Amino acid sequence: MSKDRLISLGSQTAKNGFGNEHAIAAKFNSWKGDPEAKKWLRVMKYDLSEIGFVKAAVVSGHKTDVQVQVTIKMKEVISVENLQVKLVSNLKGYNQIDKRWVRSYVPLWEIPENVVEVLKHFTGELAPTIKNPRDKRRMFLDEFSDNKRELAVSFFKENKSLIVNDILKGRGRLAAEWMLVAQKIENNARWVLTPMNCAINFFGGGDITVTDRGSLKIGRITVQRKGGDAGRDTANMLQFKINPAELFDKK
Repeated sequence: MSKDRLISLGSQTAKNGFGNEHAIAAKFNSWKGDPEAKKWLRVMKYDLSEIGFVKAAVVSGHKTDVQVQVTIKMKEVISVENLQVKLVSNLKGYNQIDKRWVRSYVPLWEIPENVVEVLKHFTGELAPTIKNPRDKRRMFLDEFSDNKRELAVSFFKENKSLIVNDILKGRGRLAAEWMLVAQKIENNARWVLTPMNCAINFFGGGDITVTDRGSLKIGRITVQRKGGDAGRDTANMLQFKINPAELFDKK
């Protein structure tokens, strides 16, 4: 089956909604009687007649939300599939895919000190250096000098592949291999399941630009100050966001 066929097969409607990651795992564990779980396994290129056993569990603290172990009959082989689950109710809403203190990204991406400084002013970890900033807590990218703004933009351009892979897929044994987006409503719910590499190309593809609001865009990924948190220090973290529902309209 071609990759294009797999992706088209991986977008379906469902009679019942999806509650949470535990509900997704439960559907895999009851795959023999669950029509959605059967379709998901087919998208993952499994022949249902060859499956002996499926065991799924929820994972916390990693890019993978649900890990699925599939035992193939007669071959004594266990395949492992790592799914990142995005539950959406508002089709225009955004979903956080990564947030950390700027200093936590430094060893991952070897961010030079001059770019670290720009990002810390951008998030509010360091105070603004200009008079009358739009937000007294931080600076927007369009408030920096051309030189400093270009330092940050150039860094993201030069390290785009590494950054997008880390914030979407992650690293190590619990790196996510699939993205499952499920519309979280009671009736006429929808889902789309796609290989993570396709999701990375979809969300991370395109130019790196400074938005009209002074944030950064990596393709369809928004990079911004986290904000909120009732004014706690954690509002000054760097945050990456996507709208997972855009996958429903992917051609």
